[in-house]
Amino acid sequence: MVFGKRGQIAWELQRSLAVLGEVKAVGSDEVCFSRPDEVVSALREYRPDFVVNACGYTAVDKAEDEEQLASIINGHSVGVLAEEARKLNIPLVHYSTDYVFDGSKSGAYLESDEPSPINAYGRSKLLGEKLIQQVGGRHAILRVSWVYGARGANFYRTMLRLGEEREELAVVDDQIGAPTWCRHLSDGTVHVLKGMHKSDISGIFHLTPQGQTSWCGFASEIFRLNHEHAQKCTLRIESVKAIKTAEYPTRAKRPLNSVMSSGKIADAFGIELPHWSTSLRLVSELG
Repeated sequence: MVFGKRGQIAWELQRSLAVLGEVKAVGSDEVCFSRPDEVVSALREYRPDFVVNACGYTAVDKAEDEEQLASIINGHSVGVLAEEARKLNIPLVHYSTDYVFDGSKSGAYLESDEPSPINAYGRSKLLGEKLIQQVGGRHAILRVSWVYGARGANFYRTMLRLGEEREELAVVDDQIGAPTWCRHLSDGTVHVLKGMHKSDISGIFHLTPQGQTSWCGFASEIFRLNHEHAQKCTLRIESVKAIKTAEYPTRAKRPLNSVMSSGKIADAFGIELPHWSTSLRLVSELG
């Protein structure tokens, strides 16, 4: 069972998880995470072998003004889901975020590093993590970063749209992380579920690709790869200007360092995602 039917990760999950069996994807029109009782009813009705929660409040800036709602969707309802899954003995996979960290560390974050979110969205996601851990039961919390894909609302699609409209863009260059293709996240989730089926592994795992870049570096590579495919390229963009975070103020603060080590998940489940630039090339080629 997949919660979050129309999100970019959930959409890919419906394809990836089909190799394991029948997939029941549930959208917000059927189960709204702002009403925790609906989560309980859905689990009791369908009683799946596994549940994957790809539902979430993801409007990072808006969350600064709607922290209570974000906390219900990303926190309290996730705790209710975990409790009901434990009662029914259903293993749970849940997606969290790099934004549980403040970004002050000089190297890659480990699962053992103490979270310290600097925005409301991060706090709401951390609440969900803590409630799952308090409940116990079999679970895998997958922290992911800079998720994008060829559909939905994300940085990749925003850059392509702006690149068709403008000749120059200014993009933040002092925030670093690992852009992650949602298809590789869904494929990685399949391996996690297979591993959980064979063992009692539970805990928090970072699921990120190899390498790192800045938002500016990510944007520049998006445009470069799309210019390579000149036959379908409609971009006007000619240059990308690197700017500091202070030059692009947002409602919510973002961590300067979002790089997370994926060594733990490689050891536990044998998962190693490709380099972020390799994934981006695949997305660009697929169109």
